Amino acid sequence: MTQKKSMRSRSLPIAALALLASSLAGCGTVNEKLSAGMGDTIPQWAGGLPADAPPRPGTPQYDAYMKERERKRLLPAADREKEEQAQKGATGTTSAGAVR
Repeated sequence: MTQKKSMRSRSLPIAALALLASSLAGCGTVNEKLSAGMGDTIPQWAGGLPADAPPRPGTPQYDAYMKERERKRLLPAADREKEEQAQKGATGTTSAGAVR
Protein backbone atom coordinates (compact mmCIF):
# COMPACT_ATOMS: atom_id res chain seq x y z
CA MET A 1 0.00 0.00 0.00
CA THR A 2 2.88 2.40 0.60
CA GLN A 3 4.02 1.94 -3.00
CA LYS A 4 0.63 3.04 -4.32
CA LYS A 5 0.75 6.20 -2.19
CA SER A 6 4.21 7.09 -3.45
CA MET A 7 3.05 6.64 -7.08
CA ARG A 8 0.10 8.96 -6.45
CA SER A 9 2.30 11.51 -4.76
CA ARG A 10 4.64 11.50 -7.79
CA SER A 11 1.90 11.80 -10.39
CA LEU A 12 0.17 14.69 -8.61
CA PRO A 13 3.05 17.21 -9.08
CA ILE A 14 3.49 16.06 -12.68
CA ALA A 15 -0.21 16.60 -13.38
CA ALA A 16 -0.12 20.00 -11.68
CA LEU A 17 2.93 20.98 -13.72
CA ALA A 18 1.25 19.88 -16.96
CA LEU A 19 -1.87 21.89 -16.08
CA LEU A 20 0.21 24.97 -15.27
CA ALA A 21 2.19 24.68 -18.52
CA SER A 22 -0.95 24.36 -20.64
CA SER A 23 -2.60 27.34 -18.94
CA LEU A 24 0.49 29.49 -19.51
CA ALA A 25 0.57 28.46 -23.16
CA GLY A 26 -2.97 29.76 -23.49
CA CYS A 27 -1.80 33.22 -22.38
CA GLY A 28 0.26 33.52 -25.53
CA THR A 29 -2.79 33.19 -27.74
CA VAL A 30 -4.60 36.31 -26.54
CA ASN A 31 -6.74 37.99 -29.16
CA GLU A 32 -4.63 40.32 -31.34
CA LYS A 33 -7.13 43.18 -31.18
CA LEU A 34 -7.41 42.92 -27.42
CA SER A 35 -3.66 43.13 -26.96
CA ALA A 36 -3.39 46.07 -29.39
CA GLY A 37 -6.13 47.92 -27.52
CA MET A 38 -4.47 47.29 -24.20
CA GLY A 39 -1.22 48.74 -25.54
CA ASP A 40 -3.00 51.99 -26.38
CA THR A 41 -4.30 52.45 -22.85
CA ILE A 42 -0.98 51.94 -21.04
CA PRO A 43 0.67 55.27 -20.17
CA GLN A 44 4.02 56.11 -21.77
CA TRP A 45 5.87 56.03 -18.44
CA ALA A 46 4.74 52.41 -18.01
CA GLY A 47 5.95 51.33 -21.44
CA GLY A 48 3.00 52.40 -23.60
CA LEU A 49 3.07 54.19 -26.93
CA PRO A 50 4.87 57.55 -27.00
CA ALA A 51 2.84 60.70 -27.68
CA ASP A 52 4.41 61.17 -31.12
CA ALA A 53 3.69 57.63 -32.34
CA PRO A 54 1.87 57.50 -35.70
CA PRO A 55 -1.79 56.44 -35.69
CA ARG A 56 -2.75 52.82 -36.19
CA PRO A 57 -3.48 51.57 -39.73
CA GLY A 58 -7.14 51.34 -40.64
CA THR A 59 -8.19 54.53 -38.83
CA PRO A 60 -9.15 57.84 -40.46
CA GLN A 61 -6.24 59.51 -38.66
CA TYR A 62 -3.86 57.04 -40.31
CA ASP A 63 -5.16 57.92 -43.78
CA ALA A 64 -4.66 61.64 -43.10
CA TYR A 65 -1.19 60.94 -41.68
CA MET A 66 -0.17 58.99 -44.79
CA LYS A 67 -1.49 61.74 -47.12
CA GLU A 68 0.53 64.36 -45.23
CA ARG A 69 3.59 62.15 -45.29
CA GLU A 70 3.25 61.67 -49.06
CA ARG A 71 2.79 65.43 -49.55
CA LYS A 72 6.01 66.10 -47.62
CA ARG A 73 7.84 63.44 -49.61
CA LEU A 74 6.92 65.11 -52.90
CA LEU A 75 8.14 68.55 -51.77
CA PRO A 76 11.56 69.71 -52.97
CA ALA A 77 14.27 69.33 -50.30
CA ALA A 78 14.69 73.10 -49.81
CA ASP A 79 10.97 73.61 -49.21
CA ARG A 80 10.85 70.60 -46.90
CA GLU A 81 13.70 72.02 -44.77
CA LYS A 82 11.98 75.42 -44.54
CA GLU A 83 8.74 73.76 -43.44
CA GLU A 84 10.54 71.68 -40.80
CA GLN A 85 12.29 74.77 -39.46
CA ALA A 86 8.97 76.61 -39.27
CA GLN A 87 7.38 73.70 -37.37
CA LYS A 88 10.31 73.51 -34.94
CA GLY A 89 10.06 77.23 -34.29
CA ALA A 90 6.31 77.01 -33.71
CA THR A 91 6.51 74.08 -31.29
CA GLY A 92 9.64 75.26 -29.51
CA THR A 93 11.54 71.98 -29.86
CA THR A 94 15.30 71.76 -29.58
CA SER A 95 17.64 70.64 -32.32
CA ALA A 96 18.17 66.94 -32.89
CA GLY A 97 21.89 67.24 -32.04
CA ALA A 98 21.25 68.48 -28.50
CA VAL A 99 22.82 66.41 -25.76
CA ARG A 100 20.42 65.18 -23.12
